[in-house]
Amino acid sequence: GGEQCRSTQEEGKAEGQASIDYAFHLIVSDATPAVLNDELPALIAEGYTSFKIYMTYDDLKLDDGEILDVLAVARQHGAMAMIHAENADCIEWLTKRLEAAGRTAPRFHAHARPMLVEREATHRAIALAELVDVPILIVHVSGREAVEQIRWARAHGLSVFGETCPQYLFLTAADLGIDDSYLGAKCVCSPPPRDKGNQEVIWQGLTDGLFTVFSSDHAPFRYDAPEGKKPSGREVAFRHIPNGIPGLETRLPLLYSEGVLAGRITLPKFVELTATNPAKAYGLHPRKGTIAIGSDADLVIWGEGERVVRNTDLHHAVDYTPYEGMMLAAWPALTLAGGEVVWDGRSFHPRTGRGRFLRCGPPTLQPRTR
Repeated sequence: GGEQCRSTQEEGKAEGQASIDYAFHLIVSDATPAVLNDELPALIAEGYTSFKIYMTYDDLKLDDGEILDVLAVARQHGAMAMIHAENADCIEWLTKRLEAAGRTAPRFHAHARPMLVEREATHRAIALAELVDVPILIVHVSGREAVEQIRWARAHGLSVFGETCPQYLFLTAADLGIDDSYLGAKCVCSPPPRDKGNQEVIWQGLTDGLFTVFSSDHAPFRYDAPEGKKPSGREVAFRHIPNGIPGLETRLPLLYSEGVLAGRITLPKFVELTATNPAKAYGLHPRKGTIAIGSDADLVIWGEGERVVRNTDLHHAVDYTPYEGMMLAAWPALTLAGGEVVWDGRSFHPRTGRGRFLRCGPPTLQPRTR
């Protein structure tokens, strides 16, 4: 996962420093009575109306009973619960057996997380949300089997939303390595990229409304750094490679170029996935996510023309991009935040303190049934 926000502590760091508006998700990893009864309701009331729940990662995961408790808080107080759906016990069982066989190269990260691991957890997350009768957003959906679960839920009238990311459109398991090379560590993320066939399934989900949001799941681990993909400079077993890849700056150019300009999605669908629906999901519409009188003047004007993705041109403070060398057909030419130019196509124009903390409201999304 890429979210590393810690509510009011992070707000304090950003206040007076940010050049663009900002809001925060919470991560709920400790479902104690104090968190459920006091802290979480208080934070929702203060404008932190979305939070992420993990079904995997030992230091973050909640069990089913804890997830039910958190979902009940979301229902009572009008919050959006996002769920990272992978079966932790299946992953651990497979990982131990791969390690026992000496299969520890980065490419075996994908072997420890086959699609059924995501499918089962997605099914279970949907069932838990159905029991509580609360909307959920399944995040980082990677392929066919999880997509089928979400389609089933929609067909049965459940408010289940989906989010996917660029790595599931443009990377495959082969990017983790086709041999025991360690360079595949650069593309280790969870769920892992699948295959070309699943890329088409994800594109179809973006086209037909299955997916509500297109996010980056940006995780800025450097390749060569003490806490990066090679911890303390060492090549380690896939279990110990930090999960996540950089993708924040390349997310929209990839989708605009290969989605809109390649004829896979319409321009209105692009806006819906990247602006309108996120604003509705996190209680910021119509202030954000639309061009209207009274809305904030946050706009991007796209410039069409060939451009090769080079990490040296990016601004994410990471020493690589998994999309190095890709030829794109568009790049942001002008970006306005609150009516002010913050990107002119060549350089960023910061103004410290321009950005404001946004108190989010209840989600206003409505599910599609198809």
